[in-house]
Amino acid sequence: MAPDYKHVRVRDYLRGLVTHELAVGDTIPSERELCERFAVSRMTVRQAIDALVNEGLLHREQGRGTFVAPPRTDMELRLVGFGDDMRRRGMTPATELLDAETVDAPWDVAESLELDPGAAVHHVQRLGWADGRPMALEETWIPAARFPDLLDGAPDAFPESLYATFREHGHDPDWGEDTVAASDASAHEAELLRLGPARTVLRIARRTFAGEVACAFSRSCYRADRYTLWVPLTAPNPVVTPRAHAAASAAVGGGTTGGATTVSAPTGLSRTTQEVRR
Repeated sequence: MAPDYKHVRVRDYLRGLVTHELAVGDTIPSERELCERFAVSRMTVRQAIDALVNEGLLHREQGRGTFVAPPRTDMELRLVGFGDDMRRRGMTPATELLDAETVDAPWDVAESLELDPGAAVHHVQRLGWADGRPMALEETWIPAARFPDLLDGAPDAFPESLYATFREHGHDPDWGEDTVAASDASAHEAELLRLGPARTVLRIARRTFAGEVACAFSRSCYRADRYTLWVPLTAPNPVVTPRAHAAASAAVGGGTTGGATTVSAPTGLSRTTQEVRR
């Protein structure tokens, strides 16, 4: 039996409405209207709507209906802080400090920061907001020996920008290594990010460097319904192997459902194509 693609016609019709006629927050035609227009079953209509909800073009509100979702934010891989990146996009950022303490570095963190196992590191967990909506959850480890006063005054006076703090200590971040993957959010992550039925997140494991000095290692998850990954491409250079490929790949974790991409910047290569976003 040939596959039934009726839902594709409904889906593409709705996609056209969303992109050319409706505004953010507008409701889409009712299931009944769509069934009559395309002479299809309600199950077919729901299949089409589900596809666009999963893509982030629509969102459902229990008891109210289905609405046009806010547009996704392009996630360009650049070495800038969350706040600076949101302001560059015309959004108002805010950072909520969830936890900050000095701990012994786990083995994978120590390896990523090129420290001895058990070395003291500052462990920081933050929730990033933009225009009043949670956008990203970030967990960061920073060598305590290089930034001993980082947690002084926390949580009341924790710095908004870690990169600015690194510069104040004479370590100007100029390159990094990212590993990017997709997976489902945990229950804790879904609660903090206020995720609905679409629970997919983008996970980024990052090492940030100032020259040869490892300044930070972080694991972040971003709402996949609010972000798309944007990567500029150039002609290929000779193949290089990231120094921490194995460690960063293992660190992404979360039961990945998609492939992972590593973006790296070994010493001596041009930094033009090595900018990564934090």
